[in-house]
Amino acid sequence: MAITGADSLMLANSPHGDLPMVRRLEAVGFRAWPAASVVYDGSWQVRLTGGHPSKRLNCVVPLDPSDYHDADIRLEKARKKFAHYGRQLVIRETPLSPRPLIDRLDEAGWVCIETVSVMTADLAAIDFSETLAHLPTHDIGRFIDASLAVHGADPAIKPAMAEIVSAIKPTTGLFLMENPGEGPAAVTICVQDNDLAGIQDLAVAEERRGQGLGTEILAAALRWARISGARVAWLQVGETNKAAIALYQRFGFREAYQYHYWRKDETA
Repeated sequence: MAITGADSLMLANSPHGDLPMVRRLEAVGFRAWPAASVVYDGSWQVRLTGGHPSKRLNCVVPLDPSDYHDADIRLEKARKKFAHYGRQLVIRETPLSPRPLIDRLDEAGWVCIETVSVMTADLAAIDFSETLAHLPTHDIGRFIDASLAVHGADPAIKPAMAEIVSAIKPTTGLFLMENPGEGPAAVTICVQDNDLAGIQDLAVAEERRGQGLGTEILAAALRWARISGARVAWLQVGETNKAAIALYQRFGFREAYQYHYWRKDETA
């Protein structure tokens, strides 16, 4: 039997990730959470979004392990571009990043400020028999208001969030749980990109945690993705978010690879 791209995602065992698998997950990740401005310096993707503070939307992502030439000059060029947006330069290190570049950052006083796990799960192996079905909403404004409320985020980023969600090109399901008069309780976004489905922005309101809502809304999104034709689900979660990781592991998610954010230590 031929091995599909989705099958290869499930077969990768390297702790650093299988590079073709990493490239594919990085590509779908960019499409699932698009930055407002994306330019390339060689194979380095420079991502900037003026109205939203997310590091995923405001970072430089080197995408070729051999592309390290003129690194100091390119870093300074990127620093100036980020400064124009009022942001400090952030480098996102994946298994595709040149090792000499990361060593250079370390030697120059940069620090790793966050580690994120990219996880995948086989949708065919998930049992949805005891979970409830929820249909996604098509009301982007209503969903964004709910997302901001659940996250406790600054309402000022609403226009940027609307731009991001509206710019997602693959088929997208916006999932929202709320009770009349009680406000939004949980949200998530599921982006189906051919046979892959990405879970984004999953959150439960602080006062509603511990009631199974995370399980319910994640199951609803994954069920929708499987019915829509996806075979493998993926997501990204900070390594310190133990509660979320435990939830994802119950659905069969396992780590495919990690990535790291680096920033210059301005106090050094």
